[in-house]
Amino acid sequence: MAMIALKCPDIEVVVVDIAVARINAWNSDRLPIFEPGLDEVVKACRGRNLFFSADVEKHVAAADIVFVSVNTPTKTRGLGAGKAADLTYWESAARMIADVSKSDKIVVEKSTVPVKTAEAIEKILTHNNKGINFQILSNPEFLAEGTAIEDLAKPDRVLIGGRETPEGRKAVEALKAVYAHWVPEENIITMNLWSAEISKLAANAILAQRISSINAMSALCEATGADVAEVAYAVGKDSRIGPKFLNASVGFGGSCFQKDILNLVYICECNGLTEVANYWKQVVQINDYQKSRFVKRVVSSMFNTVSGKKIAVLGFAFKKDTGDTRETAAIDVCHGLLGDNAKISVYDPQVTADQIMRDLAMNKFDWDHPQHLQPMSPTATKQVDVVWDAYEATKGAHGVCILTEWDEFKKLDYKRIYDGMQKPAFIFDGRNVINVDELRKIGFVVYSVGKPLDPWVKDLPAAPPS
Repeated sequence: MAMIALKCPDIEVVVVDIAVARINAWNSDRLPIFEPGLDEVVKACRGRNLFFSADVEKHVAAADIVFVSVNTPTKTRGLGAGKAADLTYWESAARMIADVSKSDKIVVEKSTVPVKTAEAIEKILTHNNKGINFQILSNPEFLAEGTAIEDLAKPDRVLIGGRETPEGRKAVEALKAVYAHWVPEENIITMNLWSAEISKLAANAILAQRISSINAMSALCEATGADVAEVAYAVGKDSRIGPKFLNASVGFGGSCFQKDILNLVYICECNGLTEVANYWKQVVQINDYQKSRFVKRVVSSMFNTVSGKKIAVLGFAFKKDTGDTRETAAIDVCHGLLGDNAKISVYDPQVTADQIMRDLAMNKFDWDHPQHLQPMSPTATKQVDVVWDAYEATKGAHGVCILTEWDEFKKLDYKRIYDGMQKPAFIFDGRNVINVDELRKIGFVVYSVGKPLDPWVKDLPAAPPS
C-alpha cells in the first residue's frame, strides 16, 4: 500500500487494522517491521496520501477498492488440520465489508488463499449485499522479504484474476489502471480468478521444490565428498534451470512456503488427486529431514551429546535482511538441541529477545494468528539466553551454529571466537557463509551443509538412530 501511495499520488490509500498498537507503530518513527527501504517510502507519503487508521469501518465504507490482506493460517484442528487454510479472518473481513458498504466496491484478495476462496467470499458478499455490487479480484503478492521494495518497484509480473463477465472485466481494468502508474503494461497479466489463485500457490511450491531438491543433493554430496556449491553452480549454468534458489542450507522458512504447499496438498487431496498431493508433500518432508539432519550432525560430532553444553546460535530470522522469524529453520534446530538439554545463546541483529522466546514457546502453526490469540505452550526456555553481540554468544561455547546468512557473520573475527571457546571448538554452518578452509586452519572442527566432511565428522555415523 505504501508503494501504491508513492507511485500514485492522486490515489488516497488508507491502511486499517483493528490492532490499535500496530496502527500506532505505523504512525510512529519506529515502524513495526524491518524491511530495507520501507522507512523512506512510508515517510515520503504518510500524512499526504497514505494514512494508517484503526477506524476500520469508516474507511472501508468510503473506499472504492478494498485490499484484504488478513492472515490465512494453517488449521490446527478440525477438518483438514495441519494442511488446510483457516479462513476465519477472511470470512469476518468479508462480513464486515458487506455490513458497512453503502456503495459498489471491488474487493481484492491480497492474502495467499486456497483456490476457490473467491467463490466463498462472493457468496458472503452477495447474500448480504443490500443491493450493492461487489466484484472479487485475485491479486496475489510476489514480493520477497528483504528485497520487497525493489520487488514492488520493478515486479517480474503483476497478476490480476477476475470473473469473465462485463462487470468482472471492468473491475480488472480498474485495478490494472492503478498498477499501470508504474508497471509496464506487458508485465500486468490478467486471467481468470482460479488461475490467479493457483499461480501463487504454484510459484511458491516450485520455488520451495528447488530448495528441497538442492538440499536433498547436499546430503548425497556429504556422503560422497562432493561440494554442493560446485554442483549448484554447474547445474545453475544450464539456461533452462538458472542459478536462483539453488543455495543448499539448513532448510527453508518464511511465512509462505510450507503453508502454501500444505494447502496445495489439501486441495489436491480434496479433488481426489492423491499422487499429486504426495508429490508436493515430499517437498515439505525433505525440508523437515534437512533440519533434523543438521541437528543430528551437531549432536553426533560433539561426542553424541550436547547436554549441559553451551551452543551459540548466530541468526534466528528465516533469512537475512528481515526480522521475520515465521517458520524459520532456527526454531526446529533450537528445539532439537534443547531436546538434548543444550544451553543455547542466540544472537540475531534484528530479532528481539521477546520474539525469540515467544517463537520457542509456541505450538506449530500458532504464529499465524493475531498475537492475543496465540496460546503459549509451557516449554521451558530457561536454557535459552538471547544476547546482542556475536562474541558474547560464542564466549565459552562448545559449538556455534550459523542459521541465518547475515552479511556480518562473514566478517566476524573467528580467531577471537575460537580463542574464547571450549576445545575442540565446533562450527556448524547451516547457510554456507564461512570459508571452511580458513576456519579449519584456525583450529575449528567445521561442518558446512553439502561440503566435503571434516575428517573428524567423516568417521561418525551420518544419522545416529533417533
